[in-house]
Amino acid sequence: QVTLVESGGRLVQAGASLSVSCAASGRSFRDYAMAWFRQIPGKEREFVARISQSGISTYYADSVKGRFTISRDNDKNMVYLRMTSLKPEVTAVYYCARSKLESSLPFKLPAKYDYWGQGTQVTVSS
Repeated sequence: QVTLVESGGRLVQAGASLSVSCAASGRSFRDYAMAWFRQIPGKEREFVARISQSGISTYYADSVKGRFTISRDNDKNMVYLRMTSLKPEVTAVYYCARSKLESSLPFKLPAKYDYWGQGTQVTVSS
């Protein structure tokens, strides 16, 4: 059984920085790529960032490049998303997701991922 639990979301002012975390349970965490998505009510879940199994390779949505950083600690079964220079338009629920091992789907698609956390709310006020 795999569970993902996000934490760290809160209300911050524009321009601030914030880190959110994802704690993963289950075996073989280091065998899976991980990602962050976000979603606002009425819209589809949107890809934010992805990190490879080792943490060496990372990928970002164009909208967050240079401001967000994804990282992981395989010894602690943790994935992090560091967000800087926050803007109100990034307000959303942020979800952690585990990538399927065998999937040819593009990694920006939610269907590429088989386990999701419950999400953590990030709100940026202007």
